[in-house]
Amino acid sequence: MNHSHFQGKYEVELKYRLPSKAQFLNTLSGIPHEVMLQDNSESDWYFDRPNRSLEADNISICIRKMEPSGIKLWIVKGPEPERCEATDIKDVSNAKSMLKTMGFEVVLKAHKTRSIYFVGEFHITVDSLEGIGDFAEFAIMTDDEAKLSIYKSQIEALALQFGLSKDALQTKSYKQMFMEKGV
Repeated sequence: MNHSHFQGKYEVELKYRLPSKAQFLNTLSGIPHEVMLQDNSESDWYFDRPNRSLEADNISICIRKMEPSGIKLWIVKGPEPERCEATDIKDVSNAKSMLKTMGFEVVLKAHKTRSIYFVGEFHITVDSLEGIGDFAEFAIMTDDEAKLSIYKSQIEALALQFGLSKDALQTKSYKQMFMEKGV
């Protein structure tokens, strides 16, 4: 498994609502790509302080467990929209306990089914969120802040190959979508 796709402190990511997941996957089958994982069940625990100060500062802390891949991550996003850092962890229960010891509480527990594909230097994540819909995230990680706008243009061009235009672009995070649904 190639983890170099997920290295960097900045993430350029565009998320699109899929009108048809089957059609999207059919298009993908005609494009050279690698499969990282398919149809993993993913559990996310989002943490904040009781006064929701992280949310107010546009920061998100998440502990993620993926099965059957066995991937376990500690993810911090924000405060800038492109800022995203993740690290592998060995023990999800211990990481959650550490956050609780520091005064954080679980504000959302969310589930999704996720597949990840590599197309060139980009990764495409296809997610199904129960009660919310199917989405494709086109992304790249980098440490070079000067390349962010270039990568954004390249991602928009790649999405167009799948028939996804700005009309399908989603600006809300999955966390926001789940919170609005009251999950």
